[in-house]
Amino acid sequence: MPFSAQPPASGERYALSASLDNARHLSSLLRAVHFQDYATCLATASGLRVTVEDAKCIQANAFIQAEIFQEFSVQEESVMFRISLSVLLDCLTIFGTSSLPGTSTALRMCYQGYGYPLMLFLEEGGVVTVCKINTQEPDELLDFDFCSTKVVNKIILQSEGLREAFAELDMTSEVLQITMSPDKPYFRLSTFGNAGSAHLDYPRDSDLMEAFHCNQTQTNRYKISLLKPSTKALALSCKVSIRTDAQGFLSLQYMIRNEDGQICFVEYYCCPDENITEAEL
Repeated sequence: MPFSAQPPASGERYALSASLDNARHLSSLLRAVHFQDYATCLATASGLRVTVEDAKCIQANAFIQAEIFQEFSVQEESVMFRISLSVLLDCLTIFGTSSLPGTSTALRMCYQGYGYPLMLFLEEGGVVTVCKINTQEPDELLDFDFCSTKVVNKIILQSEGLREAFAELDMTSEVLQITMSPDKPYFRLSTFGNAGSAHLDYPRDSDLMEAFHCNQTQTNRYKISLLKPSTKALALSCKVSIRTDAQGFLSLQYMIRNEDGQICFVEYYCCPDENITEAEL
């Protein structure tokens, strides 16, 4: 029986148990939201959501659907705990980040419930390592209330387009200005750095544009320091959905395809920069 498929010891009941043949699928997604030490994990029948927040201004969520796991079992309606993401990543990569060709680290993850540690059983090349990571009571998370009915503008862009933008724009700027409009310039990214202003426009019929749904002209600015962590997810992704609501809150949803062709999502929510006045725009 493969290591990852082994059942828990008799008599032990886990609120959450999951197994993966390749732990790298999980660690690469978690690295994409690793900009703070602690994360809140929420497990439901549909999968695992790992949330990281900073300064009540930005939130990142990594979604790992139940289908990604070889086994995924949640005994309650939902299971939630706070954990050190830094320690979790150290444990997941305990055998190193680059395995030899043809080898991978198998993972079994178990959590008995409130007050218990998260247990990881990792196996590679016949060697098994057991890690126990203390869990904490989760903090209340921000609710950006980003339901589809409140979205004003939405575009879907091939990720290479946004990667090029971040490479070309002046990242000494404190803010990134995003303009989305049903008319020209359609989608514009602007920075205001030491070298002056820089603008990058994407027409709605650009080869990089996969979908364009803009209902009204919006121009909002976001602190680049808040957006920089999302470039980890951008580097892994193949497509990105960019959405804004009426208040200018920003959603960046990255579609990430793993080595086995399975699709996962990482989403970043960011507040607009309140220090910018209408006159400056």
